[in-house]
Amino acid sequence: MSKNKTKSRKILPEKKRISRKIIIAICVVVVVCIVATAVFVVVRQGPLSPEQAKSPVEVAGEYYCMSVDLAYAGNYSEALQDADFALAQNVSSLIPIIQSNRAGILVELGRNNDAISAADVAINATGNLTTLKSIAWYWKARAFQDLNMTSDAASAYANASALDPSHKIIPDHL
Repeated sequence: MSKNKTKSRKILPEKKRISRKIIIAICVVVVVCIVATAVFVVVRQGPLSPEQAKSPVEVAGEYYCMSVDLAYAGNYSEALQDADFALAQNVSSLIPIIQSNRAGILVELGRNNDAISAADVAINATGNLTTLKSIAWYWKARAFQDLNMTSDAASAYANASALDPSHKIIPDHL
């Protein structure tokens, strides 16, 4: 009977086991490869700058605020540069206020046609932006005035005043 049992039973070859040392070695190699790749990427691209770590809204807002501060200080060239950086973030909700600010900066720089274009972007923005549009109309009026387009300037001043009565800075000679 014992012979029959032996004949019916198949002898399977022994399975080779992977030792723990080999598994640990493979894991160490994989981890080293991942770390090396991460280091290579960081060295090649550099660490994230503060602007890269922030959202476009935050970056645009910061550049807009710096632009306003520079304009109030009379540094119009740098103010325009910061306003343009703010616009480059392409944050649609901030474009009207940035363009209204740019219109004033452009007037101060004597770039009146560009100022009119910037003011038009703010004026044509959708939404209840009465004060912002009033300011844009004011800067558009100033640009028209500097271009000696007195009837257009008077009309733009009237629009600014109609939107915000505190804008009574309409020159007497118009």
